[in-house]
Amino acid sequence: MEWLGELGLFAGQCLIVVISLAALVALIARARGGGEEDRSRLKLEELNSKRLRRQQRLQLAATDGGQRKALARRLKRDVKARKKHPTSRSTVWVLDFYGDLKASGTSRLSDEISAVLDAAGEGDEVVVRLESAGGLVHAYGHAAAEMDRLKQAGLSTTVCVDKVAASGGYMMACCADRLHASPFAVLGSIGVVAQLPNVHRLLKRHDIDVDVLTAGQYKRTLTVFGENTEEGRDKFLDDLDTVHQLFKQHVIERRPGLDIEAVATGETWYGRQAKDMRLADEVGTSSAYLASRMNEARVITLSLQPHQGMLQRLGLSVSEGIERAALKGLEVLDASRWQRR
Repeated sequence: MEWLGELGLFAGQCLIVVISLAALVALIARARGGGEEDRSRLKLEELNSKRLRRQQRLQLAATDGGQRKALARRLKRDVKARKKHPTSRSTVWVLDFYGDLKASGTSRLSDEISAVLDAAGEGDEVVVRLESAGGLVHAYGHAAAEMDRLKQAGLSTTVCVDKVAASGGYMMACCADRLHASPFAVLGSIGVVAQLPNVHRLLKRHDIDVDVLTAGQYKRTLTVFGENTEEGRDKFLDDLDTVHQLFKQHVIERRPGLDIEAVATGETWYGRQAKDMRLADEVGTSSAYLASRMNEARVITLSLQPHQGMLQRLGLSVSEGIERAALKGLEVLDASRWQRR
């Protein structure tokens, strides 16, 4: 049985050598890449062609066997004719944004908008399929500013909301020329919320002192461990009100016909209600809107796919997974007030 032990030792040594070589290759590849090179991949898909192929397959499937070959030849000739004599039409560029608590997709959205601005021509339109329940004020303020770039460039813009555009999500959505919402999409939540636990009394009960030292009268208005004062609470509320006023100003500048005082209560409305409140312009899904645009224009989805490095492919991104799970839990808790059955 001694040979089994030697075999196991040999296998272990081989495994160490393989892992070492893989690590060396990864280090060399990273060094050659310089660490700063943009290795994202631009993915484009024309939805008109995809829709046509699907229609043709369904037509062939519904045709009797004896006529199927003749129909296939005719469809093939039609495709060749379209390629030989293309019609010049405007383009609808389709972007997607899924927002988490930190609006972490903003950087990619910014790059995608830059790509569209480089390629778009006169008469083109940009459609953003948006889904977000909101999050951090500064993060969504940045995302909304990126959305504003499209209108500033003179491009026609449409936001389609199939599920939710609330709080920071609506801050982004209202930047478009037109806003389409599905019948039960959740819109609104034009308000500001902040919550902070305080364990001062618990610590005091166990004779634990916490000193909060600041330079500046309002450097820290409310704290987790220190004793909060009425002055600090009042200042904190004043800060929230300031953000709320800025939020209302942002919305009314982009949707001037809105009764801002009626909708800036922090409430949310479903799609049909949102249209009545003038938070949205049309009721309908993004797929229905894009299907209608395919009759008049080329519809192309554009997305930047981030490069997946070796560490990500090997599944060594546990900390990111934990962070995403924690953020998702916070989002679910925050959204519980409008998720009703």
